[in-house]
Amino acid sequence: MSDKLAEKRFGFTTTILHNDRRKAIEHGSLHKPVHTSVAFGYTDARQLASVFQGKEPGFRYGRQGNPTVAALEDKITRMEDGVSSICFATGMGAIGAVFQGLLRAGDHVITSSFLFGNTNSLWQTVAGQGVAVDFVDATDVAQVAAAITPSTRLVFAETIANPRTQVADLAKIGQLCRERGILFVVDNTMTSPYLFRPKSVGAGLVVNALTKSIGGHGMVLGGALTDTGEYDWSGYPHIPDNIKRTPPRQWGMAQIRAKGLRDFGASLAPEAAHHIAVGAETLALRMERASANALALARMLEADPRVAAVHYPGLPSHPQHNLSSELFRAHGFLLSFELRDGIDCFDYLNRLQVAIPASNLGDTRTLVIPVAHTIFFEMGAERRASMGIADSLIRVSVGIEDEADLLADFSEALPAV
Repeated sequence: MSDKLAEKRFGFTTTILHNDRRKAIEHGSLHKPVHTSVAFGYTDARQLASVFQGKEPGFRYGRQGNPTVAALEDKITRMEDGVSSICFATGMGAIGAVFQGLLRAGDHVITSSFLFGNTNSLWQTVAGQGVAVDFVDATDVAQVAAAITPSTRLVFAETIANPRTQVADLAKIGQLCRERGILFVVDNTMTSPYLFRPKSVGAGLVVNALTKSIGGHGMVLGGALTDTGEYDWSGYPHIPDNIKRTPPRQWGMAQIRAKGLRDFGASLAPEAAHHIAVGAETLALRMERASANALALARMLEADPRVAAVHYPGLPSHPQHNLSSELFRAHGFLLSFELRDGIDCFDYLNRLQVAIPASNLGDTRTLVIPVAHTIFFEMGAERRASMGIADSLIRVSVGIEDEADLLADFSEALPAV
């Protein structure tokens, strides 16, 4: 069966469902089994040395790779139409591996000023360690172009910003990076490989927080980096001679696996990899339902006089609505909204019965959180104001509940005016 699967191209969901079976699986299992061993023995010591030297495939030690994790990496690679992937313990571990593996003191990074809070914090940390970081409005390619310097190594952008849902001008940024020979790194977490493939806009590396939509059930942490094959690593500095013995298209991921995974140890556990792989099988179904629910909820909230503003790319009123429509299969599960003055956001959230106050994203359940008071609190009022985050802003990660139940829940919890 594996030979037949390898010969034919299938649709997104069929590919994910049957990807493990493209290679032989022990005892005819339909899923790759969970391999919990951290060490891998060889009957021939010369083969062990050959694996360590990269002359033939194999597993060395659980921190650097595992059969269950490798099966998930192959699945993520196929989702993103890439050439290879590396999985990490968390999404932040994946982003941190980009810094640890590819950047050195004196390098320059351009990134979005609307970044997710923890990613923003990470780049602030990087800036304190000798790498210059410029935060610009990624919805405007001109601002990215103006920030480029001779030492610019990469541009980092998210597809849809969390929580205000700004959409980066991905195609134009990708073209700019291609022309300048700069690595374009795109965080695809808010859209997922089903709604969007960053390879289509020239991204060389793609980040996915597997905790979110790909795992999908709020029960496991994980992250991944995928090399799309779009970037020419032969021109990238900081690649040591021992890695240059391999073909240039492998240099970036070999460097990240060595310096970002092996040396820092943010390894994905095999049990977690198994849960993510199983969750990924329903990604397309869940994203279609969650995106439809989010659009219906956004439309209802926008029409309600008790709501001051709604931020969702699927609404024609959104500044990047046309761009989102061009780029993505649907507008995703993330929205945020602001309440009218006089309505306490905490009292409102406490009246919700279906939506759950919680901090995750991409869950099957609808989750809500008061942004300024939680995930963006440590930034301070001035920084929040510069990002357009009002004190009443509520972020919603829309789940797959019945649409009518969601709409009634959010509407009925609003106080009478």
